[in-house]
Amino acid sequence: MSEEKEEASFSILTIYDEPEKRRNVPESPGISSQHEHHAQSQLGEACGPLQQLPRYPRQHDLAYQEMSCVSPQQWAPQALDRSELQATQLSEAESEEAEPGLSSPPGSEVGQPCPSPHPSEEVLSFLRAIPPVPDEVVVRQMTPHKSWKIGKLRHGKKVHSLAISSSTHHVYTCGHGYIRVWDESALHAWDHAPQAQLNLQDRQNCVLTCKLSPDEQSLITGGLSQTLTLWDLAPTPRIRAQLASTGPMCYSLAVSSNAQICLACFKGFVEIWDLQNQILIRKHEVPIYGSRCVDITGNKFWTGGEDTRLYSWDLRNYQRLQQHDLQHEILSITHDPSEEWLLVGLRMSDIVILHTHRREKFKAVLQKYVYHHNLKFSSCGSYFVSTLDESIRCLAAPSLQRLFQIEESTDILCCDVSSDNQYLVTGSKNSATVYQLLY
Repeated sequence: MSEEKEEASFSILTIYDEPEKRRNVPESPGISSQHEHHAQSQLGEACGPLQQLPRYPRQHDLAYQEMSCVSPQQWAPQALDRSELQATQLSEAESEEAEPGLSSPPGSEVGQPCPSPHPSEEVLSFLRAIPPVPDEVVVRQMTPHKSWKIGKLRHGKKVHSLAISSSTHHVYTCGHGYIRVWDESALHAWDHAPQAQLNLQDRQNCVLTCKLSPDEQSLITGGLSQTLTLWDLAPTPRIRAQLASTGPMCYSLAVSSNAQICLACFKGFVEIWDLQNQILIRKHEVPIYGSRCVDITGNKFWTGGEDTRLYSWDLRNYQRLQQHDLQHEILSITHDPSEEWLLVGLRMSDIVILHTHRREKFKAVLQKYVYHHNLKFSSCGSYFVSTLDESIRCLAAPSLQRLFQIEESTDILCCDVSSDNQYLVTGSKNSATVYQLLY
């Protein structure tokens, strides 16, 4: 077994509010470069010279290339301007264990940019001849600056999980005995009736977790029954298949980006399902107290729970790859759209940020005991939502700038962000609250 244990040594990041002078400044490569250079210089003064890790380009949408290629210095470049970032270098032992090949660009000193030759007059003349690009066709990475509460979905019982499908323009609230379906008109109302109610075959069943397929045309649910239910959502919701599971309670679900694999997390094991053929591939044993949450990134999957350890596993040979001791109970795991960064929500409100391939680990420390900690990344990758009991925080990625914060009157049990980045929905005691995201 090729297993590697990671010590709990993190760079510490601080969630911060945007300075007044930085408001309404659009993101651009030039600005990002200036921030990164400023971050490097300040971190160098505080911690000594830092070795810059190379970037590995990947074939992803431009909307989240910045997220998938960030370096340690870029995780909080804007926070450094307010001197609110307290950065602690990884331990020397861990730095020495970094993967081979991670070195500075040839011909440059550590922490210094490579000199570039001055462009020739022909190149400058060619660039001057290119007409400017109109602002309306420039694709910018947008982040919401606030939200507006626009509606309430009266589910009637605890909303243990929910999903928003931008494809079908519906919200699905799940709980004890049934799933309710809400159309877009209900999102803008306070006492609108659901469009449909999907009664579970066993009325004693409770849906604790649900996941949309990547195309948002189907939904898989799990909970207190020994079955996972696969729903077709269009044109009207109906059961496509019921997968007979071997555990009494499913805590968490994860679906691969190609919609072929589904992971279902039970106490002490994870079921790995082939969704295309609807067959169980493997019942994979995991630590009994490390099986509350599950997520999948590429050829790896991740589990965590009460034992405070985050485990990564190889989906091809099922060997344990890494073990991170996070010191507090793990309540949620999610990843960014590039599947290169993993977010882990802890019982003490801390958010751990891990690179899925490289030895880069960060932690935003809040140190407040909570009962519920949910994390959800936006589809564009420029921000994510963290709910801590009654609080909602929307944070920019990768800077951890607090975009807005909301306080609700009851504990938030679950949340979701629509893939078109227009709506945020939270589930609580007997209803779901709908927020319009404003840009």
